[in-house]
Amino acid sequence: MRLATRNNGTPDGQLVVVSSDNDCFVAANGIATNLLDAMTRWADVAGPLAALAKQPEANQDSAEAFDSASALAPLPRSWQWLDGSAFPQHGLLMQKAFHLPPIESDRPLMYQGMSDRFYGGTADVPFGSEKDGIDFEGEFAVIVDHVPMGTSADDAMDHIKLVVQLNDWSLRTIAPIEMKTGFGWVQAKPACSVAPVAVTPDELGASWSNGRVCLPLRVEWNGKRFGDADGSEMEYGFHELVAHAAATRDLVAGTIIGSGTVSNRDYANAGSSCISERRAIDMIEHGEPKTQFMSFGDRVRMEARSRDGRPLFGVIDQSVTSAKTIVTEP
Repeated sequence: MRLATRNNGTPDGQLVVVSSDNDCFVAANGIATNLLDAMTRWADVAGPLAALAKQPEANQDSAEAFDSASALAPLPRSWQWLDGSAFPQHGLLMQKAFHLPPIESDRPLMYQGMSDRFYGGTADVPFGSEKDGIDFEGEFAVIVDHVPMGTSADDAMDHIKLVVQLNDWSLRTIAPIEMKTGFGWVQAKPACSVAPVAVTPDELGASWSNGRVCLPLRVEWNGKRFGDADGSEMEYGFHELVAHAAATRDLVAGTIIGSGTVSNRDYANAGSSCISERRAIDMIEHGEPKTQFMSFGDRVRMEARSRDGRPLFGVIDQSVTSAKTIVTEP
């Protein structure tokens, strides 16, 4: 099953069910008003939504063309966004480049970011200054229903209802300043962007394995390949990240949990999913970073497809803009 959100002028949009080729949709009228509503009542609405999912395939007359470019993020806002850093190669490259000691912990890395807004996959994204070190981060993420406190990793698998693809924007020159305070990020982590279609894990077939999205995430920067790192190399699967987050509290339905930057051991061939990692590789190989961060007008494109080339989450394709050029109503 594939779900998306149309812009209907409300903050949470209108929930729609998308066909298996992402070409058409039917509205989930009478089942759930929006995806956040559906997540809170998943046990009741999953069956009717699954039945509705057959309509775009069986009866084209009941479906409308799906315009992914005008879709909102599947969850335009939610109660909670927790991002992991579950790809060990990314951390190893950072440690080597910056001569940092290894993190001595058997616990997953995770921080809590802003969740009151998620950009749609084709929305231009405003930033205050190019000097802040604008960077993209290609990730996968999951959306859960209500997860009780103390849920085990095995049981957490059943709470993963949807999988999404996202871009976790970062401001790299601000991050080290905030890290030195000993508290979490605020300014360095603006709103994320999410590809238009959320899929149930079964849509991934064999590519959903042990709580991991075992697919390459194609990243292009200004039309040039930047990386095709595969999501299979997570040190902790999503079910383990969910259990970690729920160790001391319930997770409210609609909580989104990210994988962190997709990164592979064979980075020389796989490439990278963020500029910061590429700069670390520059430092290791050349003694200094040669790759610059993003400038206003730059574009980033991200897409993960099935192993046989079918579309899944749709495309993130966004331009970086200056917030100073945006005119707000008085």
